Amino acid sequence: MGSLVAGGTLLLGFEELAWATLTQAGAKNSFARGKQIGMVEFSHEAPVTMETALGEGLDGRMYTDLSRLRPEAPITADESFYIRTRASALLHEQEKWMVLLNGLETKPIQLDVAELKKMAQPMGVHVVECAGNARSVHFGLMSAAEWSGVPLAELLENAKMKPQSARILVSGFDTYPTKSESSQPGASWVFTWDDVKRARAFLATGMNGKVLTKDHGAPVRLIVPGWYGCACIKWVNEITLVGDGAEATSQMQEFAGRTQQQGVPKVAREYKPAIIEQAAMPLRVEKWLVDGKIVYRVAGILWGGSRPVRGLEIRFNPEEEYVAVESVQQNSNDPWSFWTHLWNPRQPGTYLIRLRVKDPQIAATRLNAGYYLRSVEITEI
Repeated sequence: MGSLVAGGTLLLGFEELAWATLTQAGAKNSFARGKQIGMVEFSHEAPVTMETALGEGLDGRMYTDLSRLRPEAPITADESFYIRTRASALLHEQEKWMVLLNGLETKPIQLDVAELKKMAQPMGVHVVECAGNARSVHFGLMSAAEWSGVPLAELLENAKMKPQSARILVSGFDTYPTKSESSQPGASWVFTWDDVKRARAFLATGMNGKVLTKDHGAPVRLIVPGWYGCACIKWVNEITLVGDGAEATSQMQEFAGRTQQQGVPKVAREYKPAIIEQAAMPLRVEKWLVDGKIVYRVAGILWGGSRPVRGLEIRFNPEEEYVAVESVQQNSNDPWSFWTHLWNPRQPGTYLIRLRVKDPQIAATRLNAGYYLRSVEITEI
């Protein structure tokens, strides 16, 4: 990550740099006089190996250590970016990869990945979060990268897609030598044209200024900004126009509950977009010595949703009232924004840190349910 930080001006746009500066400038003067003397680990979270690839195929995982995120370094290095499914041992000959475009006005077209790479353009920094992200893995199935690729809608329109086609099925290579214990093969998702255009979905060929690696979907993967990772199909090998009555794919059915669907619909049109709703959580609790007194600073992130949050609130136990988070600067919903809060615990003990957005009109199903709640044990005040 050091090289990414050193090359920050290449990875961050002017707006992000200005925002990072504002965030740092907004920190309380008291911390400028103090010294960080430690970190309080989150409790009731089992030990998990972080940022090391484990397992194979559909059972392969790697978890990002989000506690290291800072406003000046918001992008996840390639080697730290989370993995939900590792590349199959049967995935070969990536240099000869073809993406089949079906349902065109003419016969199907085979698109060489080399052509895609020539067409690639900067697509910005976007967060990808697995719909199965959970406290049990320290919420490490979430990362942000700077992507390059080809806008999907533009690609399909240039290929003369039939405008009367209702939906777009994006599929990826998903065959493995052994059966999975945790998931089922069949990586594919059905989108409407509006879905693709509104989200500005794109076929990614590059990540953080480099070509994709196999575990991150090389040679080409779909990125749907603002949607859960289950819709961001890896190893894309076919894009097909389908009708309005198209069946839901096995992947859509598997992730129905985790994307807040009503039951497990049989047809794709009954699925609402797998959008990441507004979310927020603490990343770390820092222990500081300021003017001879111990104080704590809670640092976290805010992401998801589709409009700015006007009021982020925090509480430290169910019997306490929510209070406004002291320092938060949100310029966009994607990628994440950073916040900090000065905290003086009243006494040693266990504290449950939970956040909410003040505006009840903002959709935040997981946040409102306490999904991102984290606890700490304070032993010294």
